[in-house]
Amino acid sequence: MPPFKKQKRMQNVKNDVGERQLQFSRLLDAPIELVWEVWTDPAQIGIWWGPNGVTNNIKKMNVEPGGDFVVVMHNPDGRKHELEIVFRVIEKCKKIVYAQLNHFRCIATIEFEAVGDKTFIRWIMLFESKEFLIQCAKEYGVDWGLEQSGERLIQYLSKSKNQQI
Repeated sequence: MPPFKKQKRMQNVKNDVGERQLQFSRLLDAPIELVWEVWTDPAQIGIWWGPNGVTNNIKKMNVEPGGDFVVVMHNPDGRKHELEIVFRVIEKCKKIVYAQLNHFRCIATIEFEAVGDKTFIRWIMLFESKEFLIQCAKEYGVDWGLEQSGERLIQYLSKSKNQQI
């Protein structure tokens, strides 16, 4: 295949990224160290992770590249989903990248940026295709689930900010 064909294909992959990703971005009223802690401490992430009404059982959380994160999400209707996640990148107070291996497969990137005594967070979930994202939104509610997880994080931080967690 001539080189220009490969370049065109790569350009198409780059151009369609926006169509196959979900993003939650906010300026959080909490210092970056606290935001990092609630993302990497199993006892804390279990409180806010997932959509409204979901409770979590963190079975395993090894926050390092190649480390496993296994969480059982209990839905209000009684259904359970055990997510299997592998951390790919861990850069303290900067970035977490993980691959979700089951249910709705995706690569998630969470970026942390200190803005004075606040933290800007960008949480991006990248799916293999636009069609797969649409299927996951219909089947699992990943679109509203990400938004609600982010809002639960904000609520948890607002309660925790002035307390010793």
